[in-house]
Amino acid sequence: MKKILVAMSGGVDSSVAAYVLKAQGYDVVGITMSVWQAESAQDIVARSGCCGMTATEDARFVCGKLDIPHYVLNFRDVFRKRVIAPFVDEYMQGRTPNPCIACNAFVKWQYLFDKAKALEADFIATGHYAKIIKNEGTGRLTIATSPSAKDQSYALYNMSQEALSRTLFPIGDMDKDDVREIARREIGLRVAYKPDSQEICFVPYRNHAAFLEEYLGGKLPAGNFVDEDGNILGAHQGLGRYTIGQRKGLGAFGAPMFVKEIDGATGNVVLTGDESRLFQNTVTVGNLAFMSHKSIDAPMDCLGKIRYAHKAAPCIITQQGGRITATFKEAQRAATPGQSAVFYDEGGGIICGGIIL
Repeated sequence: MKKILVAMSGGVDSSVAAYVLKAQGYDVVGITMSVWQAESAQDIVARSGCCGMTATEDARFVCGKLDIPHYVLNFRDVFRKRVIAPFVDEYMQGRTPNPCIACNAFVKWQYLFDKAKALEADFIATGHYAKIIKNEGTGRLTIATSPSAKDQSYALYNMSQEALSRTLFPIGDMDKDDVREIARREIGLRVAYKPDSQEICFVPYRNHAAFLEEYLGGKLPAGNFVDEDGNILGAHQGLGRYTIGQRKGLGAFGAPMFVKEIDGATGNVVLTGDESRLFQNTVTVGNLAFMSHKSIDAPMDCLGKIRYAHKAAPCIITQQGGRITATFKEAQRAATPGQSAVFYDEGGGIICGGIIL
């Protein structure tokens, strides 16, 4: 019997993933990754996202219902080093990172595989909505096709071939409504209709600025709002409070203003009153991770996503050295340095992805 570690977040998706695998005959072990950085119980509950105290309690309850072992692994140090510290550093340099992508690459797969080897497990599994297609020893990640499930392939674009070969997504092509119904009807889980997590697990109440100030031990360094010509419009309250395309929370200027650029070197936040200035056809991407190709040898037509909630749009990608230039057929709004851009073929398979420069 093949042993499989299932990353249990306490949510309905990972719970049903474990249920499905056990029904398929696997020796299933539930693993919850503790990444809590808070010290007090009150602070820990405030961070009750996918890896908080309530999530662990829910995961333990589910494993009890499924009659499978459950372990909580301490990932605090690696999470702080590989996810939180880069998150803070990126914000302070004027970029907007996606910590969930870093967590997937450096925690959920890299270190979880180490635990799988120690426990002599054959595979790991999660409740992500994505599909892995294997062909002649090569894995390819594709989008989930269920209309009621949020495709999560975007956040998984940097999975290695080794990870793809030893990972299962048992609900990757299921309908989200069916997943909830399985949890309710077949398992009797109290998490059947638990809302999906919409927050960064270590940032309470979606308050990025408050988290950054707590982490840095003081107020965010102030700077200036400037117009596109460099004229000072007023003071701002720290780079960590702003992202490209933002309109709210900027203060009063007598007319609507948008964040067009963030300059980490000077501390300036560039504003524009013309929203059309946020649109661009060309996006440059570095820190490349290839999946179905080793490189882009000639201009390639594909679909590109420049953020998680972005609808993939037609573009042409070309590669020069360690960078890809994506030329979109229609201008895209607020391409944001630090976010990831992921490129798909017509069949929904990931070609490659990287960080917007």
